[in-house]
Amino acid sequence: MEWWVNLFADAQQALFEHVVGPLTFALGLGQLMEDAFDATGWLLVGLLQIAVLVVVIGPLQRWRPVEAVTDRATVRTDILYTLIHRLGLMRLVLFFTLTPLMDDLFGWWRVEGLSTLHLDDLWPGVTDIAWVSFLIYLVVFDFIDYWMHRAQHQWHWWWQLHALHHAQRQMTMWSDNRNHLLDDLIRDVVWAVVAQLLGVPPAQFVAMVAFTQLSESFQHANLRLWFGTVGERLWVSPRFHRLHHTIGIGHESQAVSKHTQKIVLGGHNFGVLLPWWDVLFGTANFEQRYDPTGVRDQVEQGRNYGTGFLSQQWLGLLRLFGKA
Repeated sequence: MEWWVNLFADAQQALFEHVVGPLTFALGLGQLMEDAFDATGWLLVGLLQIAVLVVVIGPLQRWRPVEAVTDRATVRTDILYTLIHRLGLMRLVLFFTLTPLMDDLFGWWRVEGLSTLHLDDLWPGVTDIAWVSFLIYLVVFDFIDYWMHRAQHQWHWWWQLHALHHAQRQMTMWSDNRNHLLDDLIRDVVWAVVAQLLGVPPAQFVAMVAFTQLSESFQHANLRLWFGTVGERLWVSPRFHRLHHTIGIGHESQAVSKHTQKIVLGGHNFGVLLPWWDVLFGTANFEQRYDPTGVRDQVEQGRNYGTGFLSQQWLGLLRLFGKA
């Protein structure tokens, strides 16, 4: 792991010295050089992720697709979402908006003498090994992600935002970042707060986010693939996650309420990386099937979730306030 860390650090330094640093200085933002160096790390991670998508996952999709891609326009919109998120534009917005508030909050926290919990210090000699602590943080954050994902489906107001992610009828490796920006903002803030409270080292946090994002892109791929009876219970596969996006099964499994005749939000397969939580809390579905994806009211009632980035974001806000 140390070799990979050093290699990444060298690449980050080179990218900063030759591209990001001079550009930051040219824009008259010399006072933000330290922050620009950190941003270079996220930019490099994003570039590496996109390279893996194009070189590895893309060919896999063409090898064993679940369905033919007929709506290229919606896929192009998903690519735009991916570029916005993976190349750091969302983090740039956070830097100028919420980061100062977060810094003040945790500055006050430290002044009051409140300490953070360092999980990698729980078992000296073992948990302070880099890859061991990384795995611990990965499991902890995935547990949090599982419950946050269930809330996105079961809290009506949050579903109005998250439904955009499920409205994609042509799922591909680019679909992971197809989210309402407010939905992403909420999730990013939760991750940042928890990371601060648990004392996650910055390098570990970057690696954890990058690894999680890349796995999620693979899960959304238009790929007819499962990991076998045992493997399906160890890691979320494209088949396992596609079932989560399946109309009437993944996020609306309870179909229609007998009393209200309205869709009851519920569903299966909420795990982000590990299906363990779905098994433990009774939300796992391991059926061997590859069904159409989308949202029920989109298919049955023609509800409009938008075709382009701006319309999708606007309609999400209108849904949130009950206007669409």
